[in-house]
Amino acid sequence: MIVIGLTGSIGMGKSTTAEMFKAAGVPVISADEIVHELYRGDAVKLVEAAFPGSTSAGIVDRQALLEILLRDPAGFKRLEAIIHPLVREREHAFLNQARIDGHAMALLDIPLLYETGGEKRVDTVVVVSCDPDIQRQRVLARPGMTEDKFDSIVARQLPDAEKRARADFVIDTGKGLEPARWQVADIISQLGENHQD
Repeated sequence: MIVIGLTGSIGMGKSTTAEMFKAAGVPVISADEIVHELYRGDAVKLVEAAFPGSTSAGIVDRQALLEILLRDPAGFKRLEAIIHPLVREREHAFLNQARIDGHAMALLDIPLLYETGGEKRVDTVVVVSCDPDIQRQRVLARPGMTEDKFDSIVARQLPDAEKRARADFVIDTGKGLEPARWQVADIISQLGENHQD
């Protein structure tokens, strides 16, 4: 089974692209969705112990946690040390199930793929990208997003140009949904052919 790693900076259209792979029959798991689940379950006590005041009503309060982390940027590494092993456990179980189900390929949607060395855990990397102006417009249109938050997020991510240079495939989402869908179909087709060689 081919394990695809999908990544891209904030606002590049990664979630939409992951949905296109899913619609084409490729099983997909999102690291962000796993984190959301962990923040409502297994990670709550661990995060509260490391970042007092970051939880409320038995779940991690993402806004409170972000404010703590913005005051103490070194906290990001502590948070990752708690969360990443739990995420990997879930990804591992997902991939095992996809193999059991007989899928030819499965996709891990990992925003910080390169930043966490995740490219070593996948067979091929697809980077989702678009023009920086489109990215900024998309992100600043999100509720509660500010220029400062956007800049802080981008500063922690590998530059888009470097991601594109290291990728096996690049999907440009700046030209609209239909062209992105064609690119997804083309990648699935190429991977399927290479897998049969």
